[in-house]
Amino acid sequence: MGKTIEVLGLGAGDLEQLPFGVYKKLMKADHVYLRTKEHPVITELVQEGLGFTSFDSIYEKHDQFEEVYQEIVQKLLEKAKAEQVIYAVPGHPLVAERTVQLLLEYGPKEDIDITIGGGQSFIDAIFQSLKIDPVDGFQLLDGTLLKSSQLQIDQHIFISQVYDQFVASNIKLTLMERLPDDYEVVIVTAAGSRNERIERVPLYELDRKVTLDNLTSVYVPPVQDEQIMLKNFSKLREIIAVLRGPNGCPWDKEQTHESLKKYLIEETYEVIEAIDSGDIDHLIEELGDVLLQVMLHAQIGEDEGYFAIEDVIEVLSEKMIRRHPHVFGDKKAENSKEVLRNWQEIKKQEKGERESSLLEGISKSLPNLLRAFEIQKKAAKVGFDWQEITPALEKVKEELEEFEYEIKQANFVDAKKEFGDILFAIVNIARFLDINPEEALFGTNEKFIRRFQFIEERVKKSGKSVEEHSLEELDQFWDEAKSKGL
Repeated sequence: MGKTIEVLGLGAGDLEQLPFGVYKKLMKADHVYLRTKEHPVITELVQEGLGFTSFDSIYEKHDQFEEVYQEIVQKLLEKAKAEQVIYAVPGHPLVAERTVQLLLEYGPKEDIDITIGGGQSFIDAIFQSLKIDPVDGFQLLDGTLLKSSQLQIDQHIFISQVYDQFVASNIKLTLMERLPDDYEVVIVTAAGSRNERIERVPLYELDRKVTLDNLTSVYVPPVQDEQIMLKNFSKLREIIAVLRGPNGCPWDKEQTHESLKKYLIEETYEVIEAIDSGDIDHLIEELGDVLLQVMLHAQIGEDEGYFAIEDVIEVLSEKMIRRHPHVFGDKKAENSKEVLRNWQEIKKQEKGERESSLLEGISKSLPNLLRAFEIQKKAAKVGFDWQEITPALEKVKEELEEFEYEIKQANFVDAKKEFGDILFAIVNIARFLDINPEEALFGTNEKFIRRFQFIEERVKKSGKSVEEHSLEELDQFWDEAKSKGL
């Protein structure tokens, strides 16, 4: 006979729930290995003569559940090399039982056959106890590994492995990322048995109500409140689809990729303004406006049958993984400079023969200060650059002299060209000093607005119009604004 581990399910509660076939195998076995003896059916089986060894002591050795499960599995595999092993777990072996999944993975590698004997799942008992139809859609999640990103809050959610208050506390904090603190959840213990307990509590009390019990699960009812659903990406997508749908907004339905370009530019600059203001609520709002532009473009793509938001997300996800081999692969990057070097090399490989010039790929839609900045950066990467800032400063002076000459000659066509050369040379200085020229000019614009508005206030108080003030008087107001740090 080959080496075998037979896994049996102890059901969700007491002896009455235990299938007769499983009961016979347990009582016939010379010895049974239990993941935990903390199960109501064990007491009754012991009274009928069950002999067992439990792995409860392993839980006390490790801080992480995964480490516990790994050790249990290794011990079982070792035992199977010398004897036919009967291993019993709570519930059904294939429902929320990590050790069984590990046995199915490792067993064949050790030439050990893993067979599943059955048992009633706790999820069946919970459906019955809470009178829930699973056809409505549900999730079964592991409480020890719960992540906010897993939660589909518009479906029934069942969270198993709620062993103790520590696990319950982590579950509570994770749920609070998506749900109100007082959202009602249900603690279900020993569902379907004579010891069944069902308690409805506000979310913030979850960890105060859970005690040590291997048969405890948490049920989260589907969200019906539209206000709570507003945090869901799926809800945002639904809203955008409605806006562009047959009964939607006339303005939204008229938009095209071309017509939306100006709004994307405007919203991007408003994000920058919000960042500079340090106002987090303002930043949240403005980032939402940028996301709106992305969602509108994606919905237009979907309406026209070319692409959907999933395609945008897929391309972005693939790019992030591909361009971060130091995170998702085996490449090394000790600092941000190495990261940028790797990024550019990967980007170059991606583009292949598509670019005939180093300067291709710099968008003409960029504000021209930023475009000049990007052009100079790319040229500098191949050594076409000043080695220090002094010649760059001299270049600014040279361009300024040429501009003044054309002005004196009243040659305004060439003066315009020279003026562009001055701006390009000044951007070069900014690059040397790691100053973003667009941000610098934005700051100056804002400063001018503040000081000019101060002048307007002083003029208003004087009872005269701006035109009635001399330039000298207005300059005095300007200096006053400057002295106040505006």
